[in-house]
Amino acid sequence: MSPLETEVARLMVQTLNLDMDPAHISPDGPLFREGLGLDSIDALELSLAISRCYGYHLRSDDPDITATFSSLRALCKSIEKHRTK
Repeated sequence: MSPLETEVARLMVQTLNLDMDPAHISPDGPLFREGLGLDSIDALELSLAISRCYGYHLRSDDPDITATFSSLRALCKSIEKHRTK
C-alpha cells in the first residue's frame, strides 16, 4: 500500500469503528457489499472525514462517485487529484 492508502485505511477504520487492522484492507478490494460491507451511511461518514482531513468534498451527485468509492485505491487516487490539504 502507498502511504496515502495506509493513511486513508486508518481513517476508515477509525471513522467507521471497523473492528479490523487497517493493514488488512485490500487496496483493490471492494468497499461495499462483498468487500468491507460498507453502506450509504458509512459513505457519508467517510466523505465527511475526507473533507475534514484532505479538503476534498465528495458529492453524491458526482457521476463518478460509484467509481471513486469502488476501492481504497480508487478513493485515494481521487483524493490525490482533488485534495486541497
